[in-house]
Amino acid sequence: MLKPSCNIIKTPHKSYYSVVIAVAKRAREITQEAEDNNEIIVEKPVDLAVQDFVDGKYKIIEPDEIDG
Repeated sequence: MLKPSCNIIKTPHKSYYSVVIAVAKRAREITQEAEDNNEIIVEKPVDLAVQDFVDGKYKIIEPDEIDG
């Protein structure tokens, strides 16, 4: 299992949890796009998602305060 360090993602973030959620959401998007286009993904979607964040294609945006 890939355990990317939070340090490789350049976007400032407050918690490791936000990184995990963002990568998981992006991986699901990648999987859905491939399925919609009838493409076969050779690499793992999580690896591709992490690389998207490392390359700066996507950023993690967190709220300043969490209401609750």
